[in-house]
Amino acid sequence: MTTKRPWDDLISGSDRAAYAAAGFGGAGGIGRRPALLIIDMQYRTTGTARVSIEDAMREFPTSCGERAWAAADRIGPLLDLFRDKGWPVLYPHVAPKTASETGRLAAKVPSMWGVPAQGYEFFAPLAPRDGDILVPKKHPSAFFGTSLVSHLVDLGADTLVMVGCTTSGCVRASVVDAFSYNYHVVVPEDCVYDRGVAPHLINLFDMSQKYADVMPCEDLLAALHAVPARHDIPLDKRTP
Repeated sequence: MTTKRPWDDLISGSDRAAYAAAGFGGAGGIGRRPALLIIDMQYRTTGTARVSIEDAMREFPTSCGERAWAAADRIGPLLDLFRDKGWPVLYPHVAPKTASETGRLAAKVPSMWGVPAQGYEFFAPLAPRDGDILVPKKHPSAFFGTSLVSHLVDLGADTLVMVGCTTSGCVRASVVDAFSYNYHVVVPEDCVYDRGVAPHLINLFDMSQKYADVMPCEDLLAALHAVPARHDIPLDKRTP
């Protein structure tokens, strides 16, 4: 029996068949040393209350509203599992913009320069704890111009689970770069969000075909439960 995927009503059957015939969509798999990247889960994209996107945008124009909170509901158990297993959690996040920082992003999305300071605070229910790694960034990819790769090498990570936002923007850019660095990449489809439904679904489909294993969070949790916790790995087999 074929399992219906979230993009099936948007991506035509003939398009899906063409990708399958070309050999896309294979499974990348999950390694033994996963790391969780919580991307841009800040009030600038979630808002401070669980409301519609229209209402949320009155507070922060870049907010995705209730879609962000629905994703957060799914991310919570995933984050708990990572903490229980002793696996690393990293927070690539948008650093505050300054007036001197211009360029193509300023031209394309000028609203990002008007976000109040509170917008850059982490979404409290999923906020970092002591020992988590913060990765401030100025561009869509969590890798571009940041220390992320250095941290991942030090951690010995081989699998990157990416959650947060936006599916079509910073998540996708980070996924492509992670894939290019030869990491196993997993995107739990209900743990990422976007301000548009079509961009969200199209990019989930495209990432699933080329760069990442895209699956429901429930399936990912089941797969991760089978991976040994960090403290269960013999000392001589651990990375720093």
